[in-house]
Amino acid sequence: MSDRFQSDWLALREPLDHFARSRSLLPRLHDWCAGRDPLRILDLGAGTGSNLRWLSPHLKQRQDWTLVDHDPALLALVRTKIPGLQWRCIQADLGAWDHYADQHPYDLVTASALLDLVSKTWLDTLVDACRLRAAAVMMALNYDGHIEWSTPDPWDPTVGEAVNTHQTRNKGLGAALGPSASAQLADGLRAVNYFVWIEPSAWDIGCESPGLARMLVDGWVAAASEQDPAHESDFRAWGERRCRDLLSGHSRVRVGHQDLLALPDTAR
Repeated sequence: MSDRFQSDWLALREPLDHFARSRSLLPRLHDWCAGRDPLRILDLGAGTGSNLRWLSPHLKQRQDWTLVDHDPALLALVRTKIPGLQWRCIQADLGAWDHYADQHPYDLVTASALLDLVSKTWLDTLVDACRLRAAAVMMALNYDGHIEWSTPDPWDPTVGEAVNTHQTRNKGLGAALGPSASAQLADGLRAVNYFVWIEPSAWDIGCESPGLARMLVDGWVAAASEQDPAHESDFRAWGERRCRDLLSGHSRVRVGHQDLLALPDTAR
């Protein structure tokens, strides 16, 4: 994926991400954060700073953010208009994030649209690091495998299955957890005495988001074709139909995501 393509994709999805995110988790996080001044936040896979821009205005105390990403071109685009907010960027391999994070103490670990791309080993490292520091965890917009169209197409199930299988390939951090990521993280954190809440944060996409709709469908076609090359021409035909459906307003698509909040048992 080119830097320009990735930055364009992140810019297109940011408004939809912000609209979709769960607000019902925030009161629990507010209560847990009380008295932490400043609140030290570690943002993994931070990209251009979308998570910073959404979450920071919803927190009431002073904040000190450390944004970690492997791509310096994306980190160079981080911007925020919130006065007095302390933040820094670290370009680092996300496979070894905990080594860099040790240099910057944290109370809260957060990420957006990352969890379904990581491996079980990576997840176990996250759970262990958070347990040792009694840090809270907020992981937003974790893909849950559900793609629901308002009007059916015969190839929807086949494409969806191929896309979800492709999601479990190695995305650079080992064999990815894909749609099972939220559940596996919840199980791991509960096993070390965390309270865990999961809320839906689905995308709802139609003709009002033409650029995002086309890039999303094109991405699904590419993933399905890579997973099942024998049906590439069928997947491409499906993609053309679905782009027409979305852009004409004939159909909408709901893409399932989940937000997860976990608080250590010191919150009892």
